[in-house]
Amino acid sequence: MATGRTVDKWLRVYFAGYDISGYTRRIDGAQGVTYDEANLTCLSDQVKGYLPNLAQVDFGTVNGVFDNTATSGLHVIANSEGVARATLAAYGQLAEPAQGDVCFGGVFACAGYQAASDGGAMTATIPFSGWAADAAVRFAARPFGSVLHANSAVAAANTAIGIDDNGGASALGGYMVYHVLASSNAAHTATIKVQDAAVNLDGSFADLVGCTTGVITVTAGVSGIVAATVSAVRQYLRWQVVLGTATSVTFVLGFFRG
Repeated sequence: MATGRTVDKWLRVYFAGYDISGYTRRIDGAQGVTYDEANLTCLSDQVKGYLPNLAQVDFGTVNGVFDNTATSGLHVIANSEGVARATLAAYGQLAEPAQGDVCFGGVFACAGYQAASDGGAMTATIPFSGWAADAAVRFAARPFGSVLHANSAVAAANTAIGIDDNGGASALGGYMVYHVLASSNAAHTATIKVQDAAVNLDGSFADLVGCTTGVITVTAGVSGIVAATVSAVRQYLRWQVVLGTATSVTFVLGFFRG
């Protein structure tokens, strides 16, 4: 993980278990969280007073290249208005995203889909809704988190150290967003999960309770969001895989503290 400034050349976008970075030209609008303002001004107040109310989490609008390649083209993947899918944007630090880099993720629905000509090129524009109301997890206090596993293949359990995700433990839980991009066989299985530790040593890590996919078929197009079922999250985090029938699995994993 590097630190400092970066440019959008190194932004990578994952949607519904696919890397759509190769079709995405840019993301219009800001990714982030804003709060509704509740007006609590009283008669004797000298100025109007507000407090933050419900959070609005927005992913923005993906502007990409029209491509109807079967199973993997942007038109095929994203032409599904109203369907909520796990979505993650990873911000590489002047390089491809790596473990520890910042990511933004949650469950968003395609609020529309338009194909148009732009300077002679056919494009696809996909505006995303806010956090989906029917998502299994609505835990959006901090939609910016950390990449625990960047886009690469894994063929064994993780015995490496993790990352200092927070500078200390936290007590508001969190959630993981995962995207499976490929595996040794479309019918093979594995388990992807988050582990935490108070000391950044291999033997100190234990499963973060609840933050696991369980045994799933690891094939392209599989993605999801899972919340921890405990509130205490220790300082250090890492990815972990338990291979079932799969001998390798390619995936992206991000974690977001509450």
